[in-house]
Amino acid sequence: MQNTYNVPPSYRQNQERMEVKQALAARISGDKSAFYNCGFAGLQDTLFDDHGRHYFHQCYIEGAIDFIFGNGQSIYHAPTYCDSQNCAVNVTLKEYLPEKDYGYITAQGRNSTDDPSGFVFTSCQFLGSGKAYLGRAYGAFSRVIIVNSVLTDMVEPQGWNAWNHVEHEENIEYAEARCRGAGADTSKRVSWEKHLSVDEVKKFTDSSFIDHDGWIAKLPSVL
Repeated sequence: MQNTYNVPPSYRQNQERMEVKQALAARISGDKSAFYNCGFAGLQDTLFDDHGRHYFHQCYIEGAIDFIFGNGQSIYHAPTYCDSQNCAVNVTLKEYLPEKDYGYITAQGRNSTDDPSGFVFTSCQFLGSGKAYLGRAYGAFSRVIIVNSVLTDMVEPQGWNAWNHVEHEENIEYAEARCRGAGADTSKRVSWEKHLSVDEVKKFTDSSFIDHDGWIAKLPSVL
């Protein structure tokens, strides 16, 4: 799924300055939705992971600003042996917006402690051009968990941004665990990044986070 509104051919060929506006490649609002070996391409607001429980397996998602956003309760998973063309979160900031200093990968919209939503990335690769924050808080209780993933040096050292929720960072749940790569150094991360226990990490990475009623196992076999 691709939205080329933000990157017209003339800009790709001539590098002319074009006005950038939000344009979705896909909006996912239904509960119990699964995507296997799919690609989502855009620039800003590429994938609107709106609401409901979603499973993304071995998918490719690219963009520069808030390009995975919404209030979904989702797991993004890819086996580590995949190459970067089919299991990556790819930042294209410098390719299309070279004048910007940094972009944002996620903008998750969880709004209360009772809200079960959150984005969980397991065994994924985060790569691209330019610098980007792993996420900024689209909701006051925004939640993004990244586990066992490869982070390249495109990651902004601070990692996360509170956006409109400065001084309420204690409510935001951003965490990394067992990641590697040049961008996985957490020594310069924001002080309010969460440090999860082994059991807490398992709670998010276990399929029961989105599959407590077994709906994924009931899907037609596509692997």
